[in-house]
Amino acid sequence: MTFASDRLAPMANAIRALSMDAVQAANSGHPGMPMGMADVATVLFSKFLKFDPAAPRWPDRDRFVLSAGHGSMLIYSLLYLTGYESPTIEDIRNFRQLGSVCAGHPENFLIPGVECTTGPLGQGLAMAVGMAMAERHLNATFGDALVDHNTWVIAGDGCLMEGINHEAIGLAGNLRLGKLKVLWDDNKITIDGDTSLSTSEDIPARYRAAGWDVFSCDGHDYADIERALSDAAVSDKPALVACRTVIGKGAPNKQGSHDVHGSALGTDEVAAAREYLGWAAKPFDIPAAILANWRSLGDAGAKARAVWETRLNGSVHAEEFNRRMAGELPDGEPIRKALAEWVNAGSTVATRKASENWLNVLAPVMPEMVGGSADLTGSNNTKAKCQAPFNAENYAGRYVYYGIREFGMAAAMNGMALHGGVIPYGGTFLIFSDYCRNAIRLSALQQTRAIYVLTHDSIGLGEDGPTHQPVEQVMSLRLIPNLNVFRPADAIETAECWNIALETADTPSILALTRQNLPQLRKSGEMLSARGAYVLRRSEADRKVILIATGSEVELACKVRDELERRGIGADVVSMPCMELFEAQDEAYKHEVLPHDPSILRVSIEAGSTLGWERYTAFSRNGGLTIGLDRFGASAPAKDLFARFGFTTEAIVPKILDKLSA
Repeated sequence: MTFASDRLAPMANAIRALSMDAVQAANSGHPGMPMGMADVATVLFSKFLKFDPAAPRWPDRDRFVLSAGHGSMLIYSLLYLTGYESPTIEDIRNFRQLGSVCAGHPENFLIPGVECTTGPLGQGLAMAVGMAMAERHLNATFGDALVDHNTWVIAGDGCLMEGINHEAIGLAGNLRLGKLKVLWDDNKITIDGDTSLSTSEDIPARYRAAGWDVFSCDGHDYADIERALSDAAVSDKPALVACRTVIGKGAPNKQGSHDVHGSALGTDEVAAAREYLGWAAKPFDIPAAILANWRSLGDAGAKARAVWETRLNGSVHAEEFNRRMAGELPDGEPIRKALAEWVNAGSTVATRKASENWLNVLAPVMPEMVGGSADLTGSNNTKAKCQAPFNAENYAGRYVYYGIREFGMAAAMNGMALHGGVIPYGGTFLIFSDYCRNAIRLSALQQTRAIYVLTHDSIGLGEDGPTHQPVEQVMSLRLIPNLNVFRPADAIETAECWNIALETADTPSILALTRQNLPQLRKSGEMLSARGAYVLRRSEADRKVILIATGSEVELACKVRDELERRGIGADVVSMPCMELFEAQDEAYKHEVLPHDPSILRVSIEAGSTLGWERYTAFSRNGGLTIGLDRFGASAPAKDLFARFGFTTEAIVPKILDKLSA
């Protein structure tokens, strides 16, 4: 059902009323954007967006992303008005209050109709690029009958200013993602004031230069909005629609000013807005006729979904399509057989190379894996032999050349994972995790299965020097909740960590991998890495020391252990590929690996920050010992650097002996 302008205006005003009432009740929030974009959103939902409120996860729905997440009352209003089960009017009444799903910024894990968590500006648009990539890839795989939908975005000036915007639109333009449509809330206002305070760039020209089509409209003229959105809808390029709007439209004394951007209108201005808009209803009360018009929009979506389900049920691809969209992994028997063969191989390789070798096992049997690298394919070793490039000529390809766009890559990976049907992984150097850290944080917050392959994980990368040698990155990434940080010690642990990452649907993973070769230390095919830490070598003499290490330093811990044993000092070696998984174990297992015996000296060995290792070493003889690197590295061959900074048996054993004798 579609409506003429005289019926659209009251529908848009319902958005304005709910938005200003909720923000006023909370005395906190951003009423300006939802009031300003109410007309555009009404046209989008009533005339263009394919959705069914009864099935928020319908695979072939259009994706709607509110990149300007501070205007969260826009999406909360739209979801309520169109008849989604969540949020309820009570949730909206309790906007920004404890217990309400209507958080200050939209959270995908609280409301099914929210496609992604937004608020950090620019990332919603960048995630939408990933959603559009996933749509094109699945379309190339399963055809128009099962996958053919748009990704619509509402973005503000802040989204377009952020650096990630440049990365995202360049990627989208190069890939010619014609199913991506961005509606720019062109109100020329930021929190500080007029946009002229901080920018004078020609945004439409920048988008055109990146390979986009650009359209414009009066964001308060329903016919003009429909014209521009119609043009964008048929474009075969990613499209930007500049919607010229008035921030806070409907608040007669504050509209058009930055005063309406980030604070409640105030009681008097809310009353004035009601009079200005002709809105006589009480707060949070939507007149029945207006609500009925909004609720009727779901009918068309329900019909479209029913037709699509008929096509799906008759498709030869139905089983595989459903498996991928459900996030279920295929039969793992080939993977188990390959790992058993690896255990007997005894290979000595860098863990980045072991990762590549294992990808050549995984990728052929897991077609949903789509990889890539931020221009470091040959260094990250992220491309499997079976993967063709994903590009505008071949959307069926499974390897993305992201270019030097670490942040954009990470956000796109989030979008692909949230879209469903794809398991994304992407590579860069560990040091450059700082470039994409906020997207990694959003991976964890949104509970996505995104896998980050971060190579060159320590001073072991050598001659590139301290600018490229990560020191604090591994430990700092461990601070992010719901993120598994793996630092495998050899080829077997690398394969295991990959398997765990793929099997963990609601938690993103980081694989921190070496440039330098490491010997195979494990002779067992048991999935020991799943416990986070385990005893790799047990003491032969009476145990006095427990050596806890990760990654390349596990080999060093084994050498230290052998020297201590030669001196009659018993020592266990504990490999800890993932602190987070170890912390999730029951207390009995943790005490088995790290006994609560203060007579035993616990020693941590990791070529990075020592901060954080106290949780394992402090309950220990003489306070324990942390061997690490609390300074920047240097430019030299890896062997020389490890010797210079004390990562040798000759340097560590005396420190242990001193502690034992103190």
